[in-house]
Amino acid sequence: MGDFDRPFLGSVAVAAGAVTTRQLRVDCTRLFRDVYVCKGVTVDALVRAHAAAIWAGDDGILAGLSAAAIHGALWIDPNAPAEVFRTGSRRPPPRTIVHGDALEPDEFGLYAGRLASKPARTAYDLGRRLPLDSAIATIDALCRATGLQPDEITAVAERHPGTRGIVSLRAAIELVDAGAESPQETRTRLLLVRAGLPRPTTQIPIVDECGRVVARADLGWERWRVLVEYDGIQHWTDEEQRAWDHERSELLERLGWKVIHVSSKRLRLRPHEIVDLARGKLREAGAPA
Repeated sequence: MGDFDRPFLGSVAVAAGAVTTRQLRVDCTRLFRDVYVCKGVTVDALVRAHAAAIWAGDDGILAGLSAAAIHGALWIDPNAPAEVFRTGSRRPPPRTIVHGDALEPDEFGLYAGRLASKPARTAYDLGRRLPLDSAIATIDALCRATGLQPDEITAVAERHPGTRGIVSLRAAIELVDAGAESPQETRTRLLLVRAGLPRPTTQIPIVDECGRVVARADLGWERWRVLVEYDGIQHWTDEEQRAWDHERSELLERLGWKVIHVSSKRLRLRPHEIVDLARGKLREAGAPA
């Protein structure tokens, strides 16, 4: 059996002698009709997007979360349905959403061998369809992966006035920031902004006494030298990472920064603590908080 690390058409693979019908049944997982992937391949959003493109054929264009995955956006739910634009009439398989929206010729292109909506059009669709916070987190990831700028999303929105969901989209665009490295960082930023604090910036360069950049902080307020650092899972499970994080915090404090640490549990169960700490440190530094 050949080495298939991406989805493939079973009928074509059998006809080419790359697999047998028995191997399809035993060694492969069927994602859609006649679309398979070898067992052992993790079926994430990207694999599902490739599978949907194969199923859709020549008249299908990847949309929404599937397009975002093709563009390299991280943190997409692997269980989310695949999304495509189609002009054909075939009934979509389970866990597939087919969109019938108008798509301009310059709003899609070829990426990783698949037709998909361009990043700006993808963000436009995500911002209209997803719940606001999910939309912001996903568009953050898309902007980080592609270099997409919020004004490019706005330009697409202006081409489609009155479209359903446009109000939600504009709200999302106002809060997008490509500096977020995870959905948790996005949620932390949104928490602080919605509490009425000055909007923090992301990926803040930390400079030592010699003018060298020695670190980058997740987010914070450079003017008042207050930082917010999200401690990911490795901080709690990896002793070396935890030791490095501790040394890093000492360095930041020695250079005159005040640091607030955020964990997933704190963000989920005690978000008010994060807000209170940030507000207090900002006020100490003279910020209008």
